[in-house]
Amino acid sequence: MLKPEDFFDLSEFEHRAIFDDVEYVWEVVSKIKGYIKQVIQPKISGKVMDGAFLIGDDIQIGEGTIVEPGAFITGPTIIGKNTEVRHGAYVRGSVIVGDECVVGHATEMKNAIMLNGAKAGHFAYIGDSILGNDVNLGAGTKLANLKFEQLNSSINIMIGDKMYETGLRKLGGILGDRTETGCNSVMSPATLLGPNSIVYPNSTVKGYYPANSIIKSRQNLELIENK
Repeated sequence: MLKPEDFFDLSEFEHRAIFDDVEYVWEVVSKIKGYIKQVIQPKISGKVMDGAFLIGDDIQIGEGTIVEPGAFITGPTIIGKNTEVRHGAYVRGSVIVGDECVVGHATEMKNAIMLNGAKAGHFAYIGDSILGNDVNLGAGTKLANLKFEQLNSSINIMIGDKMYETGLRKLGGILGDRTETGCNSVMSPATLLGPNSIVYPNSTVKGYYPANSIIKSRQNLELIENK
């Protein structure tokens, strides 16, 4: 239920080895930086347009990828093939982006993974998180990664009547393949969404949801005559 293969099809992901030998999917989050340092082959094979900023010599960008003006990327970072890193994107390091992804305008990533085809087109925050294949984040989606209370304690996940201790101080969202989020939705720290899930706009989500879940918040709207 909580293994990487319960959330992702890893057969076509170049860096699937990072998911080896883990019992729970969130364990991968603590492995990202070390894994990148082991496998990175620093090279810019895509097109980095004038006005983009690449900081450090530990950046790998695949063929067909375009980095637009105003994007800011620091290493260690690996970006796959045919991906778009759009104007104003902020990639803060310890990031793996797969093939045919979108890191959009004003989207910020740190210590995170995007599997192939994942897209965060507009104003997203992706910290200490994993997005599965073909995940799509609606504009303004935030994957929060730090608790308000007890900031120095590790994050726990309650599933049914069992508490799981992650050992992580920061943990954002784990979004299974083909999951979609609506505009301005928020994933509270340690939100796990199974494949093919949908989060409605303006919803705040927390905890574990199995595959094929639809999550929506209710709001009451009142019409008042403007006199």
